Amino acid sequence: MTALSGRIDPVCPSEITPIRVGDKWTALILTLLADGPLRFRDLRGHIGPVTGKVLTVSLRGLERNGFIARTESPGPPRAVIYGITALGRTLLPSIAMARDWAEEHMTAMLDARQAYDNKYRGATAAS
Repeated sequence: MTALSGRIDPVCPSEITPIRVGDKWTALILTLLADGPLRFRDLRGHIGPVTGKVLTVSLRGLERNGFIARTESPGPPRAVIYGITALGRTLLPSIAMARDWAEEHMTAMLDARQAYDNKYRGATAAS
């Protein structure tokens, strides 16, 4: 993942991490919020390829489970700000451990996926 000044790296190991907390975006959202609260548009801007609808569903799930808090400030302009909770912070070490593992084993996992895809893509075409 890149620093908050940029977007999530498209080759981010979170995409191949075999251990997931919540949905595909949970670890990225919690990691981004670890440095401080963010508005919805800022979260979406840092993550990149997520749609607004999918990000909303992820944020609601995180809020429901107590991992983040949603604060609405009346406008104008109206702002919705998300911040990580103490409970959400307890997940950060596990997320970092999974990310480190994925970074260390990324090449081996990608090679295994490619070998699998090559093996079964040929078998499907032959059927």
